[in-house]
Amino acid sequence: MLSVNIQAKAFTNGHCALRDLAFTARAGEFLAIVGPSGAGKSTLLKIISGLDTDFQGTVQQHAQARLGFMFQEPRLMPWLTVAQNLQLVDASMAGERLAEALHSVGLNDCAMLFPGQLSGGMQRRVALLRAFSVAPQLLLMDEPFQSLDAPNAEQLRGHLQSLCRATQPTVLFVTHNLSEALALADRVLFLTAGPSRVLLELPVTLPRPRSQHDPAVQALRHELLTKHPDLLKGAL
Repeated sequence: MLSVNIQAKAFTNGHCALRDLAFTARAGEFLAIVGPSGAGKSTLLKIISGLDTDFQGTVQQHAQARLGFMFQEPRLMPWLTVAQNLQLVDASMAGERLAEALHSVGLNDCAMLFPGQLSGGMQRRVALLRAFSVAPQLLLMDEPFQSLDAPNAEQLRGHLQSLCRATQPTVLFVTHNLSEALALADRVLFLTAGPSRVLLELPVTLPRPRSQHDPAVQALRHELLTKHPDLLKGAL
């Protein structure tokens, strides 16, 4: 169980990004976090990961929980090969295990290539593998598929869902894409504009597997925005 209770998060310039933001996540639950630009979604993930400790409140999780983090950019070391980038976080990622991992995301024969030799979508697949290579119990994902073309993004969503089915991490997935959130998540948290708090929690009970293009997903999206037209702006 992850329990987040942030009373306030302010920066040195006085800007308050988060206030009275609280939620819990069950083990193995996939939570999508949606909110307007500047709502502090990335700041929230940094606090949960422990990268930012300058806040008022508490984040409670198992002390030994393994953490994976996939950022907005792949953040691969350009002077290291694909294999070496993966081995930075898991030294045992070699031989048959490495080959199977690369095969699982369609990167056969890429182990010895450098990031500069890969497309943007391929780099993100390596970043996805890196995040999963520690068998994370908590996986934080900060708009990991932004700026990708639609086919690449959809392919990566499929890889993500397959890896989640196999390993069952708790996932916090930040996105601006409501269809993506509804397709991936067990529950969607909608945030207000800053200083952010949870505006609405939406359980997603549509049967899996699902794609953001599924009629049921699009119908739910339409129903939600018809009822709450300013939801993506951080208001009901």
